[in-house]
Amino acid sequence: MPRSYQPFQPCELARLSDCYNRCRVGKVSHIPSSRLNRSDLYFNRELSSLEFNRRVLEEALDPEVPLLERVQFLSIFNGNLDEFFMVRVSGLRQQLSAGVLAAPPDGMTPAGQLAEIRERLLPMLALSTRCWSELLHPQLEHQGIRVLQYSQLQKKQRKLLRKHFKSEIFPVLTPLVFDPSHPFPHISNLSVNLAVVIHQEGEGERIARVKVPQTLSRLIRIPDEDTVDDYEGLGLGEIRSAHFVWLEEVVAANLDQLFPGLKIVGAYPFRVTRDADLEIEGDEARDLMTAMAEVVGQRHFGSAVRLEIDHEMPDEIRDLLATNIGLAPYQIYTSEGPLGLASVMELTAIDRPDLKFSPFLPAVQADIAREDSLFPLIRRRNILLYHPYDSFAPVVNFLSEAARDPAVVAIKQTLYRAGPDSPIVSALMEARENGKQVAALVELKARFDEQNNMVWARALEQAGVHVVYGVMGLKTHAKISLVVRRERQGIRRYAHLGTGNYNPTTATLYTDLGLFTCDPRITRDLSDLFNALTGYSLKEKYRKLLVAPRAMRGEILERIEREIDQHRLSGGGLIRFKLNALVDRECIDALYRASQEGVRVDLQIRGICCLRPGVPGVSENITVTSIVGRFLEHSRIYSFRNGGDEEILLGSADLMPRNLDHRVEALFPVEDPHLKEALSHEILGLHLRDNQKARRLLQDGSYERV
Repeated sequence: MPRSYQPFQPCELARLSDCYNRCRVGKVSHIPSSRLNRSDLYFNRELSSLEFNRRVLEEALDPEVPLLERVQFLSIFNGNLDEFFMVRVSGLRQQLSAGVLAAPPDGMTPAGQLAEIRERLLPMLALSTRCWSELLHPQLEHQGIRVLQYSQLQKKQRKLLRKHFKSEIFPVLTPLVFDPSHPFPHISNLSVNLAVVIHQEGEGERIARVKVPQTLSRLIRIPDEDTVDDYEGLGLGEIRSAHFVWLEEVVAANLDQLFPGLKIVGAYPFRVTRDADLEIEGDEARDLMTAMAEVVGQRHFGSAVRLEIDHEMPDEIRDLLATNIGLAPYQIYTSEGPLGLASVMELTAIDRPDLKFSPFLPAVQADIAREDSLFPLIRRRNILLYHPYDSFAPVVNFLSEAARDPAVVAIKQTLYRAGPDSPIVSALMEARENGKQVAALVELKARFDEQNNMVWARALEQAGVHVVYGVMGLKTHAKISLVVRRERQGIRRYAHLGTGNYNPTTATLYTDLGLFTCDPRITRDLSDLFNALTGYSLKEKYRKLLVAPRAMRGEILERIEREIDQHRLSGGGLIRFKLNALVDRECIDALYRASQEGVRVDLQIRGICCLRPGVPGVSENITVTSIVGRFLEHSRIYSFRNGGDEEILLGSADLMPRNLDHRVEALFPVEDPHLKEALSHEILGLHLRDNQKARRLLQDGSYERV
């Protein structure tokens, strides 16, 4: 890319990255083990989450990443922020309103966290806007992908867009004026709106709200001026050019159609984010499906937590909006670029392979490809799959084969985020049609996937599948599948256990691990666990599985203490974890104790990490890295050297209070020597040695590239 299309010089980018990388927490002096309750030993959970998202933004800034992939990272950054406000900031606001004074381990009160979040976010948001306006937008234009302002359009383009507006956009719009006789309209969550100032002779100025339709593409394709005539009589949906204009600008340019006879003084975009983490009350759970449907329907009506406005919006309109929406000044964020930049994800649908990562085709392991049936192969050996490098097809085939196999008598399955058009759900319904006993635990409370899961739950029920919604007060997050087969020697159970969702789409985007096994100790554990999920059980101890919420934390702590004891005896203690998040204080304190005893602790925490490494006398033997790259690092791997007899556990659980106390989770062992070797050296070891995408967490909370 020519230098003229990169306004950030390398030294400036490094300076900006360093500037926004540094946490405002001072260094920690030597602290003895008896003083591990010091608040300055822990990073704040919410601020650590923001730091992870900043690492996502760094990928959008990285000139080594293909251009449309950088656009995608910018979209993910902004989408993550939307969810952060909907869930985490809204939660802090609720604590503040309720007068909660209890602080997390880092000692920050809800008010202190909200203030620090804003201070951390303002420069990050400015960098995001500059990333779009000064880097990605000019470079896209240089590649022939033009996102134009309405003022840049030629006469014929405007004429075509006006025709499109009248036929496709105008019928969807509903202008709502607000004055003493018209109440202030409800502003739905994450919708882009226009605050329109209109003037009527003799009546003065009034303000109306026009919602930009969320059912339409945010970026409208338009032909270039030379080819406009080719589209006379055709819909814009047939255009294949790479020229676009923002939908709200098209609406703003045609407001005379909505307010005929009135003068349009100005139109200013704004956007509201609302609390979307709505909980079901205990007494509503008698009919969870109905209660969940009502809660999802209320998501657009949660209390407002953020107002985003265009920088040109007059102060009096800003104040009017804030007052009516019920927001304080610190909840208002002003932008000099387009609002809701998560929408730039639409550009990644452009067919420009030269601007994307090279196509990646997952492989099917050779012995799986040779077999007509998975069951004989699983009987011979355990099978480890590493997605997306290994294809997800064997997982789908496992259940599809079970659905058709006359020897299979029962299938039990958990579903957390199955996604649309799920072949897993289709296989379960086919199995029921073929007369098999099928039980599916569908987690209706999987945040932002509730609607999908309700649709699947109803479809499964209609097919005759036994559908349950989990354990009261808990989310079922474990990723497990059990097939019961009648064979010559008697009943045999086959299982698949994984770290990720039963979703073929995300299996191409996330790194996850899965294990096929018919180990009787593991499969009997799964039978017990499914019985606990579908019936009643107080079982805590399992043969091979570590199960939350009752026992997992204790079992992890026991293994850390075992490593300490082994190190005292013979040295060489080593703990290695690869996780999405590390928040739980008891686990962090146990790792601090291990470090103090000389055990080496290598952690790779993709997202939130509340542990502070490198503190003299506490955590100088702990290293923490994070990888953000092409694939979302989603695997959870727990490794303990255990005196040379390494123990490796996989599963869906991170070390967070929500996973350990409020979810049904399962960690499972990998005991086959060859698979352990592959996990230890070729997967976990390789990631811990990464020198391309890894960032190292420093004692002051900043991250540096390895």
